[in-house]
Amino acid sequence: MQEEINGLPQRAKDKHKENKKFFSKLKKKPPRHLDREMQEIHEEEFNRTDCLKCANCCKTTGPLFTNKDIERISKHLKLKPQQFIDQYLRIDEDNDYVLQQVPCAFLDADNYCLIYDVRPKACSEFPHTNRKDFHKISNLTMKNVAICPAAFNIVEEMKRRMG
Repeated sequence: MQEEINGLPQRAKDKHKENKKFFSKLKKKPPRHLDREMQEIHEEEFNRTDCLKCANCCKTTGPLFTNKDIERISKHLKLKPQQFIDQYLRIDEDNDYVLQQVPCAFLDADNYCLIYDVRPKACSEFPHTNRKDFHKISNLTMKNVAICPAAFNIVEEMKRRMG
């Protein structure tokens, strides 16, 4: 798995032009049943993929934390929201709360999330390949194929099925 993760950024780079062209077409004229098709491809891939063997998203990128996320997680950790912010978060260039550092402070040595039941919405939805109106998040998907082997495979399968 580590070999696959290490090679992922280059594989994504090699496919970038092809993916960009594909998503451009998809944005202009999304198939009628795109969301249903994406849900199916997503489920098939995650029946094969064990995120605990990878956790590359947790090791290399940080999610955005909404105010709801901060409230929920700080309560779980028995901290005041401001204490949680001070201890774990910073404000990025887009004025969003993000982790102070990666890998994520809540990732343990076995790739388990220490706050899994209350994790940020961005984490629970990652890699966002089963979202409604999938064609509207192509820029995010293009970034995620370089981070997540499952997202890479989903996009490849999507291209295969949809031409």
